[in-house]
Amino acid sequence: MITIIAATNRPNSNTLKVAKYYQHQLLAKNIEATIFSLEHLPIDVLNSDMFGKRSEAFQKIQDLIYATDKFLFVMPEYNGSYPGVLKVLVDACDFPNSFYEKKAALVGISSGKYGNIRGVDHFTGVCHYVHLNVMPLRLHIPNIKFELDIEGNFIQPDTIKFIAEQVDKFINF
Repeated sequence: MITIIAATNRPNSNTLKVAKYYQHQLLAKNIEATIFSLEHLPIDVLNSDMFGKRSEAFQKIQDLIYATDKFLFVMPEYNGSYPGVLKVLVDACDFPNSFYEKKAALVGISSGKYGNIRGVDHFTGVCHYVHLNVMPLRLHIPNIKFELDIEGNFIQPDTIKFIAEQVDKFINF
């Protein structure tokens, strides 16, 4: 099972639009993928789901994580890195069983000119620590506001080409 993590809790984000684009690209190749947006984390996750405690609401998320073989993380740049809410998700999940020896593809997006290169690098270190195998082709999509049309489709030919390449490699990873 593939789960696409839209790694922000910001409502109506470009991150979610990118996640949906990837989901559509996978579906076009007859591969189903579930999207989990971090805007749906329980509001009290820091109090109710850390350090071995488990709320009923988070248990559903934990079950999704357990069932997932491959993750595709779409991460916006927040203050030169990835969003803290993504680290909260990883920290709240059962260790080591949640991510151990599973696979991941990483996509960084930003409104600036570097496509969250630093955040993707930081999160790669976290993935290595939890034994989540990261696919070597990591995409960095800068200037996201100029990449998407009103429906959330990419419009820049180079970006479309690189995403298609990453999707194909992810399917075979």
